Amino acid sequence: MCGLTGWFHWNQTNPNQYPVLKKMTETLQHRGTDDQGFFMNHHVALGHQRLAVIDPDYGRQPMTVEHNRNRYTIVYNGELYNTEELKRELKREGFEFQTTCDTEVLLTAYVHWGKGCLDYLNGIFAFAIWDDAEEELFMARDRLGVKPLFYSEIGGQFLFGSEIKALLQHPNIEPLVDENGLAEVFALGPSRTPGHGLFKQIRELRSGHALTCSKKGVRVWRYWQLESREHMDSFEETVTNVRELFTDAVKRQLVSDVPISTFLSGGVDSSAITAVAANHFEGQGKGKLPTFSIDYRGNRDHFESNAFQPTTDADFTSIIADRFGTNHHNYYISEENLAGYLKDAVIMRDAPGMADVDSSLLWFCEQIKSKTTVSLSGECADEIFGGYPWFQDGFDQSYGGFPWIRSLAERENLLSPEWRKRLNIQEYANMRYHETLAETPQLMGESNQDQERRALFYVNMQWFMAQLLERKDRMSMGATLEVRVPFADHHLVEYVWNVPWEMKQAGGYEKGLLRYALEGLLPQEVLYRKKSPYPKTFQPKYTELVVSMMNDVLKDSQSPIFDFVSKEHITELIETEGKAYRKPWYGQLMTGPQLLAHLWQVNYWLSHYDVRVTS
Repeated sequence: MCGLTGWFHWNQTNPNQYPVLKKMTETLQHRGTDDQGFFMNHHVALGHQRLAVIDPDYGRQPMTVEHNRNRYTIVYNGELYNTEELKRELKREGFEFQTTCDTEVLLTAYVHWGKGCLDYLNGIFAFAIWDDAEEELFMARDRLGVKPLFYSEIGGQFLFGSEIKALLQHPNIEPLVDENGLAEVFALGPSRTPGHGLFKQIRELRSGHALTCSKKGVRVWRYWQLESREHMDSFEETVTNVRELFTDAVKRQLVSDVPISTFLSGGVDSSAITAVAANHFEGQGKGKLPTFSIDYRGNRDHFESNAFQPTTDADFTSIIADRFGTNHHNYYISEENLAGYLKDAVIMRDAPGMADVDSSLLWFCEQIKSKTTVSLSGECADEIFGGYPWFQDGFDQSYGGFPWIRSLAERENLLSPEWRKRLNIQEYANMRYHETLAETPQLMGESNQDQERRALFYVNMQWFMAQLLERKDRMSMGATLEVRVPFADHHLVEYVWNVPWEMKQAGGYEKGLLRYALEGLLPQEVLYRKKSPYPKTFQPKYTELVVSMMNDVLKDSQSPIFDFVSKEHITELIETEGKAYRKPWYGQLMTGPQLLAHLWQVNYWLSHYDVRVTS
């Protein structure tokens, strides 16, 4: 929806700061083309690229307010879902407002409550506020990390931006990657350690964290963490509370001054959001809700059912669209577009990603943007309710480590002997896994099994969910489309966190609690449909295309990927169309052509970003 950039200088800002700041900000034009603005003084420079969603005429940024003879300036990316409640409370305290946008409400909340304003915010956000009297920059990111924020401390300056690409435009930031950065790519990719920016000089402000920067230096702290406590509600009370919390989250996120829609895959999560949104539209007299679904051209002819993807989506989307009378649009991506968008997807992420899962979403968001500006999507339900196979009792947990990366030995085998030894990716992945386990909020008196399951939920939220939220943000912003995620509402997440597994798995269904909470809202055939992940293509033509792309990489003597991986093993992968690699590289479906496409993205990232290895 927006992009923000800027820096703070401990002594005095470079007098030629504007051209650099403008260049940094312009790299984020895909995040908003409606407006661009800048603020500069002798210590701080702020830039903002805007997509107008609320109060298009008066919500321009950077926004400055004056109170008690002090000035405060904000750049902000996000959406507050309790704007009206906050505004009423602040009005009672004597504040007046000049706009209807949440930017002014957020800035006023800081003026009134200081850094404690974070406790009052319900929404998704990344922002920076310059406090003129304190000569301090205050920054924060939302609790679940829906909105991105990166920073760097270098050469007496503190730099920040919504995306890595903005920081790389600054002359002091170089595309340097050390052994840890390479281990992130080859051991953990396409996921990333929370707080890690891949490039040596760049860090990520983690979800639920805040930061101050002043002449005293930089201080980072966690302002929000899940709290583990005994769940006291009965199953019936829990079902009622989940339904109310979910419904409230969806309705709050339907506020917009521009056209709004929903993603509709025909699964439980997107269908539930669509049902609540369509009913709300009808109740408000807003007409038919626009809904959108994606599939791959030719998939019906080539679909292969498996344990992870037992059914296709098409039949189920039509059931929901018909039941709730939505204005539904089906889009079918061609193999050529699927392969062609792999390059753009890397540029959006500033990193190798999930191959065609990314490129298809980027293309899909472009189609949606041609009709609406805001859309709601179903990410995060599987992480908070336990929808993935690795949550289930029958899943083999003996492997240890990240359950969606069960291919470390195979990943390691792809590397050249030198880098296999230098990176030691199995040890690196194990270290990162146990770092996250150690953060898990514990509940005294839990059984060992419940402790392990709680830790599994925490690891999923910090890693798998974070990766999907990053994908959602970058691909949607690549199309200048704002996508909201009701299941990431922190009130819902905090409540479900402490619900016992037996309730979450009610009836023996994955996400059984959610299904029970949606009884009477969704048709039974959709409500109890077995979970199916985001679809992949089964079209042979796509395989031919990515094999050809990787053959070009193989033939190019300058391909940087071969500085790290074995040509022999890549050749074998190409000749077998990826079948030589039997385990999914990541998640459930990233095998065969998806792996070849991911490796192509690794090579493109190394080349396009001119990545240089440093110690």
